[in-house]
Amino acid sequence: MDYKNTIITPKTDFPMRAGLPQREPGMLEHWNKIDVYRLMLEKNEGKPAFILHDGPPFSNGDIHMGHALNKTLKDFIVRSHAMRGYYTPYVPGWDNHGMPIESAIIKKNKLNHKAMPIPEFRNACQAFAQDFIDRQMSGFRRLGVLGDWQHPYKTMDKAFEAEEVKVFGEMYRKGYIYKGLKPVYWCPKDETALAEAEIEYQDDPCTSIYVKFALKDTKGKLEAENTYVIIWTTTTWTLPGNLAIALNPQESYVVVKAANGERYLVAEALLEKTMKAGGIEEYEIVERHEGRYFEYMTAQHPFLPRESLLVCADYVTMDSGTGCVHTAPGFGADDYQTCRRYNIDLIVPVDDRGRQTEAAGKYAGLRYDESNAVILADLKESGALFASEEFTHSYPHCWRCKSPIIFRATPQWFCSVESFKDEAVAACDNVKWLPAWGKDRMVAMIRDRADWCISRQRRWGLPIPVFYCKDCGKPVCTPETIAHISALFGEHGSNIWFEREAMELVPEGLSCPHCGGRTFEKETDTLDGWFDSGSTHIASLRREHPDQWPATMYLEGADQYRGWFQSSLLTSVGALGQGAPFRECLTHGWTVDGEGKAMHKSLGNGVDPADLIRDFGADIVRLWAASADYRADVRCSKEIFKQLSQNYLKFRNTARYCLGNLDGFDAEHLVAPEDMLELDRWAVTKLNELIRTAFEAYDNYEFHVLTHAINDFCVVELSSFYLDILKDRLYCESRNGLKRRSAQTALYLIVDAMARMFAPILPFTCDEIWQAMPHRAGDDVRNVVLNEMVQPYEAYALDAQAMARWDTLIALRGDVNGVLEQARADKRIGKALEAHVALCARDEAAAKALETVKDMDLTALLLVSDVILTDDDPDAANVTGSGTAFPGLRIEVRNAEGVKCPRCWMHSTKANADGLCPRCAAVMAELDLGE
Repeated sequence: MDYKNTIITPKTDFPMRAGLPQREPGMLEHWNKIDVYRLMLEKNEGKPAFILHDGPPFSNGDIHMGHALNKTLKDFIVRSHAMRGYYTPYVPGWDNHGMPIESAIIKKNKLNHKAMPIPEFRNACQAFAQDFIDRQMSGFRRLGVLGDWQHPYKTMDKAFEAEEVKVFGEMYRKGYIYKGLKPVYWCPKDETALAEAEIEYQDDPCTSIYVKFALKDTKGKLEAENTYVIIWTTTTWTLPGNLAIALNPQESYVVVKAANGERYLVAEALLEKTMKAGGIEEYEIVERHEGRYFEYMTAQHPFLPRESLLVCADYVTMDSGTGCVHTAPGFGADDYQTCRRYNIDLIVPVDDRGRQTEAAGKYAGLRYDESNAVILADLKESGALFASEEFTHSYPHCWRCKSPIIFRATPQWFCSVESFKDEAVAACDNVKWLPAWGKDRMVAMIRDRADWCISRQRRWGLPIPVFYCKDCGKPVCTPETIAHISALFGEHGSNIWFEREAMELVPEGLSCPHCGGRTFEKETDTLDGWFDSGSTHIASLRREHPDQWPATMYLEGADQYRGWFQSSLLTSVGALGQGAPFRECLTHGWTVDGEGKAMHKSLGNGVDPADLIRDFGADIVRLWAASADYRADVRCSKEIFKQLSQNYLKFRNTARYCLGNLDGFDAEHLVAPEDMLELDRWAVTKLNELIRTAFEAYDNYEFHVLTHAINDFCVVELSSFYLDILKDRLYCESRNGLKRRSAQTALYLIVDAMARMFAPILPFTCDEIWQAMPHRAGDDVRNVVLNEMVQPYEAYALDAQAMARWDTLIALRGDVNGVLEQARADKRIGKALEAHVALCARDEAAAKALETVKDMDLTALLLVSDVILTDDDPDAANVTGSGTAFPGLRIEVRNAEGVKCPRCWMHSTKANADGLCPRCAAVMAELDLGE
């Protein structure tokens, strides 16, 4: 008789087959059809809410790996909370206004934007932004991200703009917003002011110069003839803007006489360094005074008919330079404030395009960087150059066009962060920062920041809702004008600001609150894009769902401490008078290539998420995001994905094994804990440990802990031990006997729990498992995400003593397997079932181990045909060896005696006439009776 057909083989025709990239789109289509997101919300409606407010990506390109990391991390959190009983609405959003879209559309469509009507140009920008919203949305949805994709928020939407106008108006009403002439970051290439968050630093070559300013009026305190104040600067082009020289009032300054007859005024702490730079070897100190001694003296500008006033400033340090600081109020914040204190008028000799103006004298018309070499040459020729040095320094660049920027005074709108800085810092105390150092970073950034420049000289942005009285020239922004403009924007969109004249936009009967004037002009600047995104929690979340404010969590890259995190906190404190708009703030690192380098097109080391999804599937991309500690930089390469695919296969194949052996299993009739075999209870106890690890990992947002724990569970506890042993029982025991049903119960609990706990990470794969497995009453079979994660099965758990016994067995099994491998290598046996194993203890530890396991079914657990415990020494004629875990254990392997059972392949000395071992003979008898 052919007994092969009497073995219970696992089912293999369920849907979990290869080809993940090809299967996922069909699954997505089904999820969209049944609206899984809506069903998820309905399931948990009325339960505690977890609100993850989406940080809006900029809509000017296709998604990249940074997007993939960010959006999948958010989806892990939303799904995992939904599957633990939270109400989890997630509204994706987009940031739309700003210079990058202007620049891209001008280049792409070859637009003469300066000649175009502004509304027409803005419409083109809006269409450009919407196109990339659609493309990014498609990419995010392909990754399996659940959200309210039908109703995303967009900073260019009419309703959003109407609400943002109110945010501006409220901060203006409180006196936090003002217009002033102050130095700001300025991009000459894009001709606009920039925020601090729009600055990045690069190393640039630089020429630093030491320049002699001849003393002129010393107030009778000092000999002026042939005496020079030496300043030091790395920005030669700013010298036309010099109006003062700052000294530290408390530091010691000296006048030294050199061998050439010239006298120099410098800080004593920097004297030696300065003289060395100028090649002055012989000099003597002729006078020594504190810096305040020189206050109000004047020096002659080296190439302009102008004097520079010597002033005092505490910020002057002795770290570098000469201690005599070149001060140009049009080009520096400290310089600006110092000159204000001394009533020095402001000069800004560089225009919007970065070219020197008439105030720069002979250098007018030169681009600021071009003027460096020309000014330097003239200083050499005139003898005003004391010294120059070449070096590399870190210099600010525009984060979009990558060009160097300048610090330049222009009329701009500012938010006075200083006015509510203490409140903003205090708000940080009520936030859970993850990682914890985030709080210190945020507090330091708020403490150190200057006032926020919120105006931009762009067309594609939210107009600053301010009018100017034609009679007195003062700005007009009242609660009435704000309410009127908000209503207009809500109905027509902000293009109406550019389509109508100012008098068509003001409320009827408006009069200037300053002078009573009745005619007005409108502001032409637009708001900083960070003001847009910083208002999302008000203009989207709070407007739509006031009960959901503040958000539970903000989650973005670590660069957002100076960006979205901070701008959101400032608008919350400034406009609402509330604390932070988030209770938790979680950050992730950058995505880098396989070698840890930043990914750039120029380096050719970028990785496109679309390519990875096509080659590996979205679940593998999600597994990548979950497998690394995202708090540091996350590496990405095809090689990494190939390795991840192997880890994924281990999980998938484990699930296939479980599902294949649950064919016909009734999940409503589990084997009771007291009836379950101890090995199966061991597996469930290990599962309980995994469940607890999963809950803790999700609580701590440590997804890599979970993925590694599941991988280890599948490989170590299951594949190499439990499932390996289980095959014989599943295939050869009676189909409905207790031993097989006990194993099936354990397998069901395992695959059910793993499908639920891994579903937030691998939604496609886990839903496939869910659709293929048997279910109990109460399960929502429509999608795995509509079910809660299971709690540990405590009733099935073994106690610590029993688990220790199994630890001993596993260690002993490893020792035996080592000798079995040697027997195979020596060609003494083929499969382990051809072996008879004898175990002999030769020390106390080995004896204790054998005593611990002696009552266990060692033949089944070691997967051999017979095991004996003996006091006899091993027979040298057989394969022998010692243990590793138990060095005192002597192991002998010899060929098993008896007949090989044609059904289970175990060797037996008690086989029947058909060669069946007693176990298989009994099973066959049951089958015969059944027939």
